[in-house]
Amino acid sequence: MTATKPAMMGKSRLEAFSDGVLAILITIMVLELKVPHAPELSALRPLWPVFLSYLLSFIYLGIYWNNHHHFLHASTHVTGGMLWANLHLLFWLSLIPFVTGWMGENHFAAAPTALYGFALLMAALAWLVLQRTIIASQGRESILRAAVGGDWKGKVSPLIYLTAIVVAFYWQWVSCALYALVAMLWLVPDKRIEHVLVRTDNSGESGADHAPRKP
Repeated sequence: MTATKPAMMGKSRLEAFSDGVLAILITIMVLELKVPHAPELSALRPLWPVFLSYLLSFIYLGIYWNNHHHFLHASTHVTGGMLWANLHLLFWLSLIPFVTGWMGENHFAAAPTALYGFALLMAALAWLVLQRTIIASQGRESILRAAVGGDWKGKVSPLIYLTAIVVAFYWQWVSCALYALVAMLWLVPDKRIEHVLVRTDNSGESGADHAPRKP
């Protein structure tokens, strides 16, 4: 009598939950853009710091959503460790609307700008934890491990965030420029995971073509 293997957890529920959280965070942020009561275009002028902070955070959340989708697509199954690592990431991302609103409402003052960077830093570290957890759970032949390689962007980004946090107490606009720089680094489409997935699918198909057929 052969023992049956325990069923592995699927990815759909984790992906759906994460997508829902990110969608809610974006919705919360846009609510900070208060509609002016005056009909003149000049009434929009006081909103520009809030809009700029919203735009930057919207791009960041979009980057996380995009890369999160690729991470899960490169995973074969979900483990308990992945669930907690994912919740850890979502916790820091859930603070983005708060720090975004505080920074925008106070016109990029020192303390709010530094706290914004701290939230980005912790989210970046949580991202690295999730990445390592996925790679460890998928084994040595992990598709994600082959795709990320040295992951120079994942290692450089926290260093830029740390620099921006310190700089925020002296030159707030330089700090914001550093945050935008990191966003631009990640905004450039990264095709590594897609390329590895294509190679894996092609090798699987070719292997199947040469496999012995059952009579």
